[in-house]
Amino acid sequence: MERLRGKTLLVGVTGGIAAYKAAELVRLLSRSGAGVQVVMTRAAQQFITPLTLQALSGRPVLTDLFDLGLESEIGHIQAARSAHAVIVAPATANVLAKMAAGIADDYLTTVLLATEAPVIVCPAMNTKMYAHAATQDNLNVLKRRGVIVVEPQTGSLACGEEGPGRLADLSLIVETACQALTPQTLRGKRVVVSAGPTWEPFDPVRFVTNPSSGKMGFALAREASRRGADVHLVTGPTALADPPFVTTYRVTTAREMEHVMKGLAEDAHVVIMAAAVSDYRPEETAPQKLKKKDTDLVIRLVRNPDILAGLGAEKQPGRILVGFAAETEQLLQNASEKLRKKNLDLIVANDLTQPGAGFRCDTNVVKILDRAGGVEELPCLSKEETACRILDRIEALALST
Repeated sequence: MERLRGKTLLVGVTGGIAAYKAAELVRLLSRSGAGVQVVMTRAAQQFITPLTLQALSGRPVLTDLFDLGLESEIGHIQAARSAHAVIVAPATANVLAKMAAGIADDYLTTVLLATEAPVIVCPAMNTKMYAHAATQDNLNVLKRRGVIVVEPQTGSLACGEEGPGRLADLSLIVETACQALTPQTLRGKRVVVSAGPTWEPFDPVRFVTNPSSGKMGFALAREASRRGADVHLVTGPTALADPPFVTTYRVTTAREMEHVMKGLAEDAHVVIMAAAVSDYRPEETAPQKLKKKDTDLVIRLVRNPDILAGLGAEKQPGRILVGFAAETEQLLQNASEKLRKKNLDLIVANDLTQPGAGFRCDTNVVKILDRAGGVEELPCLSKEETACRILDRIEALALST
């Protein structure tokens, strides 16, 4: 995860049953390229050992405020200064109360008072403890101070009760950290992104489609959200989960996608059409499954609406419209013609014949073309990094208009 690479994240683990999930959180953060420093309370060590988290983070776990070795250079202050963000997961009712009151009686709460980095707390506790007025008051105090709260999930708790109190999904916690460490350059902007393929059925169980996975569009939606935008993602059928903090609309056919995109684009500052929309659909859809016969099956295809061309024809001044061009030949010529004909501000062109580019890859190799004839050629990058570079160009374009 490019946004966390090279960052130092301090993970505070407190004494709740969800402390065992901290091991997986540390693993995910470390795998993203971040340096992870774990701080544990005494109670947390009753649920999971420091050795486990040390093995996963590759660093000694901080536990003792009076450790003569680690504290010889005022280690808790160094830990607070070095952190780019602090994540408390799980955050018990007790530690939330201490944070709200400004109590610093152990390693973690001392670091929390000393740090100037963004602080993310992830409450996890019994549902009645979470709903208690004291806990809610403490959370409101922390929110007013700028602490980011990742609300707990509702479900079955270790105590046997049902309700809010489960630690939030770890992917949501990681995404919250990414957002906290991303400059909010698109705050106040509405960004609409399309992604994935469309399915054009010719009977209830068969359809015409393409191999698009939706990964590029989803990466663009995530990155725009990390930059603070109000993001709306319109996606055809994919196996990808809805991105956190993004309003997602699931559609199937090109005509369904056109209807949703046209409505959302009316108030958008930026529209990015990354979906691989089927150009054609069967003229007729059989009401029942077509049975196999000894003769060939002939299906007549008709044109689907050109969503991007329609958005270009109705584009309002100040709205940035970005298209994609997936080609197998004459990449720049075909992309340039598409940019001009469809009234685009930018077009992202990728040659499907290149290694690392095209459908279902985790990487992409693209060229970004603008109205002035400029071409920016990007090397083979992850789709996350490609999304960052595309949005950098969109922001530069917005500043110049």
